[in-house]
Amino acid sequence: MDIPEKYLAPAMAFARLLEIMDRLRAECPWDKKQTFETLRHLTIEETYELADAILNKDTAGIKEEIGDLMLHMVFYAKIGSETGDFEMADSLNAICEKLINRHPHIYGDVKVNGEEDVKQNWEQIKLKEGKKSVLSGVPNSLPAMIKAQRMQEKTAQVGFEWDHKDQVWEKVMEEIGELREALDGSFSAEKREEELGDVFFSLINFARFENIDAETALERINQKFKRRFEFIEKNAPKSLTEMSLEEMDALWNQAKGEERK
Repeated sequence: MDIPEKYLAPAMAFARLLEIMDRLRAECPWDKKQTFETLRHLTIEETYELADAILNKDTAGIKEEIGDLMLHMVFYAKIGSETGDFEMADSLNAICEKLINRHPHIYGDVKVNGEEDVKQNWEQIKLKEGKKSVLSGVPNSLPAMIKAQRMQEKTAQVGFEWDHKDQVWEKVMEEIGELREALDGSFSAEKREEELGDVFFSLINFARFENIDAETALERINQKFKRRFEFIEKNAPKSLTEMSLEEMDALWNQAKGEERK
């Protein structure tokens, strides 16, 4: 096929990366040793670095991290070609075919009324493709909070969903009540853990109804906590171990004031 002019530059850059990977794999001692397994944790790290850049609206960082992740994808495809299992073109053509098949409103004659119809069609098509469960596409290794949100989103597409957010909030309060009962009574540690997990799960569901990404919300609070505690460390008149909670709290409130400025 003829490549449209607007795609020539990225196609040439991608070909350059493939060529560099071929040479690194042939000549670099470190690159030659890598396997799917040794790259896995590095890929996860790079993914989180991209997530950080996105959260911080760091477009230069996003650009860099996209490149880092692209390198990993090329690396995996190179290893796959060496074992004879697949080539880069196989992966790229597979995702092209998947996108075409799962967008019948674009590449077929299916009519949709909006985003929700698109998501529902997507899940139904996946089941027709042989997926045994709506939840089969949720990786087991996802962090628990993201996994909860993704499972809730997916089951909602087949109708397993509250009608309105007031019902979800009632569920949150119900779960908090059960947690308080578990904490006040003679329940096992496992039961208290389960009830706390139910509270977390219901709060994530409520966040979803409010169009709040629970993972992002918590990470922003993590960053805020980190900034304020580092302010305490920087401005403490003595060792933190020698300071009272009240003294540290005063610095915490000072940090809050600085942020408001």
